This record gives sequence, structure tokens and C-alpha cells, in this order.
Amino acid sequence: MPAESSSKPFGSLPLHPALLQALDSLNFREMTPIQAQSLPVILQGRDVIGQGPTGSGKTAAYGLGLLSRIDATLPKTQALVLCPTRELADQIAREIRALSRCLPNIKLTLLSGGISKRPQLASLEHDPHIVVGMAGRVLEHLAAGTLKLADLKVLVLDEADRMLGADFEEASRAIVQHAPKSRQTLFFSATFPEAVRQVSRMMQQRPVEITISGDDTSAQVAQTFYEVDPAHRVDALAHLLSEHRPESALVFCYSKNDAKDVETLLARRGFSVLGLHGDIEQRERDEVLVRFANGSARVLVATDVAARGLDIKDLAAVISYELPLDPDQHVHRVGRTGRAGRSGLALHLYAPREYSRVRAIEAHLQMQAAIEKLPVKWLPDQPVLANVVTLCIDGGRRDKLRPGDLLGALTGDAGLPKEAVGKISSFDTRTYVAIEKSKAKEALQRLRDGKIKGRKFRVRPID
Repeated sequence: MPAESSSKPFGSLPLHPALLQALDSLNFREMTPIQAQSLPVILQGRDVIGQGPTGSGKTAAYGLGLLSRIDATLPKTQALVLCPTRELADQIAREIRALSRCLPNIKLTLLSGGISKRPQLASLEHDPHIVVGMAGRVLEHLAAGTLKLADLKVLVLDEADRMLGADFEEASRAIVQHAPKSRQTLFFSATFPEAVRQVSRMMQQRPVEITISGDDTSAQVAQTFYEVDPAHRVDALAHLLSEHRPESALVFCYSKNDAKDVETLLARRGFSVLGLHGDIEQRERDEVLVRFANGSARVLVATDVAARGLDIKDLAAVISYELPLDPDQHVHRVGRTGRAGRSGLALHLYAPREYSRVRAIEAHLQMQAAIEKLPVKWLPDQPVLANVVTLCIDGGRRDKLRPGDLLGALTGDAGLPKEAVGKISSFDTRTYVAIEKSKAKEALQRLRDGKIKGRKFRVRPID
């Protein structure tokens, strides 16, 4: 089913008044194309395959759909959302909670891997209405009997191409075996290879296929390809960063070893850079993402696997240090920038022997690649420096420390101007806050000397 381009208000749908109230409070007025096409079908109870670029509004589409099916008076698990990464699970849970803010007594539990099961077990003592989780951890709870799906109404696979790919297909299939056959099954992703569609046919009943081409998004993203001698990839990368000077740039590498090397080499050249790959612990991963999102680092070097599911708003540029083997992966990379109608920049390096990858991308996207030559002489390094510092407060949601409490302490007792305080990110046991660089030492000292909500917390910079 092709997408319609004309916008439609959410009020044109038979949504619960409380959902419309929540949408209004979030300033969501008009549906995105994928929402306008998929929501009416989802509300009819049909199975759906929804394909749209990153940032097209897929989460709200299925989130509103599953919330419309929840009976809050029935204390049973009625909706399950599966996804490949902890970061994506966190993002989905936050968005569904926001959409359900005006619905009374809706319980959502997050089941992510890589963290302790203890709080999850405590939450599962009383069945949640909605579970958002990673397949491995969900399967563990199903096997242990701590999670039951007998009353499940809606099953969602987000980033379904990965959930039905080699890494997660076995676990996804096993979970489906625990779910009632009468369920509604929704698959959403930016890409759907034919092999994945074949698997979906065994899990869905006559699904309606909805495809948003991404043309509108692509028009907002300037893509340029550069042929480079492999020995000079880092020089070329530093040149492009110095030439375009993006406020934020996500650099994709093929392997974690490449990501480590590129991070180290850029750091030596004065760039404000962090790395994201499979060898870092979850806490360090959280801190890397917080620092990049709040602007205390300008460049993030990552592998495709590590970057899947990241929700980085207002990303100025993506750069392929080397092109991926799969053109669909190229689509995922480019989809990170130019979101929600904003302009974006996508720059791609390739060695002469990798030109076949350029041709594969051209064929896949039915486009002609814009290929430009790199200069003989590189620009001198001109890194964009971070203008904020990230502070970590060793207290979080479990301590009932809210972002508003920290903001109040900084602008009240600490006496900082509100403009000096940036993004505040809360976790179970930690809270991070971005502070304007010129005010960072003052903020650190005043938080250490003072109290937040009448309590002393350990505070430290993590830059």
C-alpha cells in the first residue's frame, strides 16, 4: 500500500479521548505518512508490515494501536514489543509511557538484557499490561514462568529485519510459540529484505503492507561519495569533519577494531570523539550516548550493530568510514540524519575495490550517486570543540531524584542561570546533566557543597 502525502489530524481517528489528550499535550497534531496509513488498519485489528525510514513515526503508530487494545481492568500482559537493543527498548518504553500518560492504571515493564533481573522480577510479580523487551531476556522470563502471554492481544517486532534475521530469529520464533494464535502481529522496520518477508508470512495472517519510500527524507539529506586510498581514510575523515564542521557527527565503521582505531586517531588529532562498539560495558555505553546526545562530545564512532536502535535527535551528519556490504544497512545509516523535516548531511568513503558497493546502493535506491574528488592536499584539522561538560549525580529514579529536582537545585541554591543547564538524563541509579563549559566548575562545586531535595549526592564530571 503506497503512502499518502497529505497530512491528517489524529482527531480523525476513533482513538480513546485520553489518547487524543496525551497527543495534544505532546504537541502531536498531524499524523506522519506512516501513521496515517497504518493506524486505521491497526485499529481494525489487522496484521501489518510497516516499512518507513528512521524518524518517520513508526513507534507512535504501533504504540497508539496497542494502547487502543489494552483493557486496564484486566491485570494481564496484553501487549509485547520486541526489539534488538537496550537503547531502543528504553526509547520505545518512554514513548509508549508518554502516549499513555492520560490513560489511568496502565502498567508497562521493561525487560532488557545486560542488567540485573531482580527489579524485573519484582515488577513481574503483578502482571504488566505492556512489556517492552529484548528477545533473549523475554524468553528467559517465559521459560521461568515469570512472564505469561496467554492473554496477549498485540505482538510487535520493532526493527523486524533484525528480529527476524540471523541474530534473533530463533528467539523470536520461540516467543511466538508462547503467544495466542488469535493475536494481532505488527512488524515495523526501515527495511524488509525478501528473506525476512518469507519468515513474516509464517507469523502473520494476511498482513497489510505499508511502505513509506523515504523520498521525502532523502530530499532533506545531501549525500556525497568519495573514493579514497585505504591508507588515507583517517586523513579523509578528518578533512571532511574539518571542512563541514558538523555540530554532531556519527561515523560508521565496519568492525569494532576499526571503530576503536578511528576513535583513538581522531582523539590524537584534537577531535571531541567517543566510541561505541561491542567491547564496552553497559554503564560506559550509557555514558557515551548521554555525552554525545547532550553535546559534550561532537563525534561518535560506532559499528552498525552498536548503533542500531539509537535515538539521536538533531544529528547533523553521518559519515561512512567505509561502505556497508548490504545496501539496506546504508539506508539505516542515512536515516539517522535529516529527521522530522530537518536537513542532514551524509558523506561516504569507499576504496576503489569497493566501488561495487556504490553500484549496489545506486541500484537499491534507484539513484545516481554524487561522487566528488577529495583534494590532493588535506585541510588542517579544525575540530568542533564541545561547549558543555557532563556531570554525573549518583542518584536516580530509584532515589526519586527527578530532572526537575536537579534543575531546581542548579538554578536555585546553586544560582546558575537556566540557560547554562542543558539536557538532563535519568537512569535508575544515576542522573546526568549537561552544563555550559564556563559554568561547569561552579556547578560542580555548588552541587558538592549543597543538597538536592535535602540530600547529599556524589557528583563528578565524566568528560
